[in-house]
Amino acid sequence: MASGIEDIDILVSGGGIAGLIAAAAFGAEGFSVLCVDPAPPVTDEAAEGSDLRSTAFLAPSVDLLRRIGLWDRLAPFATPLQVMRIVDAGGARPEPRLTRDFNAAEIGDAPFGWNLQNWLLRREIAARLGQLQTVRFQPGIATSDVIARDEGALVTLSDGRRIRARLLIGADGRHSPVRQALGIGVRTFRYGQKALAFAVTHEIPHGNVSTEIHRSGGPFTLVPLPDRDGKPSSAVVWMENGRETARLAALSREEFEVELNARSAGILGHLTQATRLTQWPIISQIADRFSAPRTALIAEAAHVVPPIGAQGLNMSLADLSALLDLSRRDPGNADSLATYNRARRPETYARLLGIDALNRASQAGARPLRDLRAAALGGLYGIAPMRRLMMRAGLGLR
Repeated sequence: MASGIEDIDILVSGGGIAGLIAAAAFGAEGFSVLCVDPAPPVTDEAAEGSDLRSTAFLAPSVDLLRRIGLWDRLAPFATPLQVMRIVDAGGARPEPRLTRDFNAAEIGDAPFGWNLQNWLLRREIAARLGQLQTVRFQPGIATSDVIARDEGALVTLSDGRRIRARLLIGADGRHSPVRQALGIGVRTFRYGQKALAFAVTHEIPHGNVSTEIHRSGGPFTLVPLPDRDGKPSSAVVWMENGRETARLAALSREEFEVELNARSAGILGHLTQATRLTQWPIISQIADRFSAPRTALIAEAAHVVPPIGAQGLNMSLADLSALLDLSRRDPGNADSLATYNRARRPETYARLLGIDALNRASQAGARPLRDLRAAALGGLYGIAPMRRLMMRAGLGLR
């Protein structure tokens, strides 16, 4: 330390799931890592502020988690996703009129991925960081200022400390203070949607099938979870326009359950709400660039997409995997960060545009548009090579 400045290899700004995994990844490689976040992670499902969403880790993400020593810790809590089911319920009545299954067995021996609850991920990954001798996780501390230079990223923290990092990783969310401090702009797509996230129990076992039900307003998605109190359980992400989301959230529990079961089209029998409702706004967003001197943006600091096809965090871990591969010798050197930006931003933008199109199609309210959506799904699914191509593309495989 010189003149009040502490030198470290990696500073991770942001202690969400992507930031915690980034800290674990670089710590597993032997780098000195400091991870900071303004708020402590909420690691109990029942606690105020807990994240009741779940994350489906697709196969390439699981490979990364294995590589950095995290998967063995997470696997006991994970539910496999063998089938991705898309249901169109866009007819005159809210009932299934077209069902198409995408089965992982068509493209390999393993499931598409594994689903875990976000509050539990925070608990387990934070515990893993405590085992890594070169990693410090310090919640309650924010990134206040950043000066990015070729010799290092100089960061001022909210407690007054000054840190010089060989690589600063901005994993601090869609309103990223790191990105803003560096003057990197964003392009944002708005939909007027919000999502409700909560867990349910249901009568019919999910059979490791993740189901997206399309009618209007956005997809209603049921993602498998472990049994809860001896009953089959799933995580729900229910996307609707903002006004409708507000109406639903204001209903009594009994009234909400009626609406919930109507929207689920009876796919898993009667659904019973098992946790409180949480909600968040739906946007797509992409940063104008993913890097600056000694700085890389990952996860929602770089890109935000609607929760369709389990893409969000898996795109974030693809960022991290690329960054890790480029950081073996000198993390944060100019050539590796230029390569990172060239590799990740175009790939991410193409994926964002595809998800944007799917989300707009799922919002369709007019019957003719809903009929067109169903016809397109049925036609594409019927072409086996196209079906397998879509599955491989969804996993991020060539």
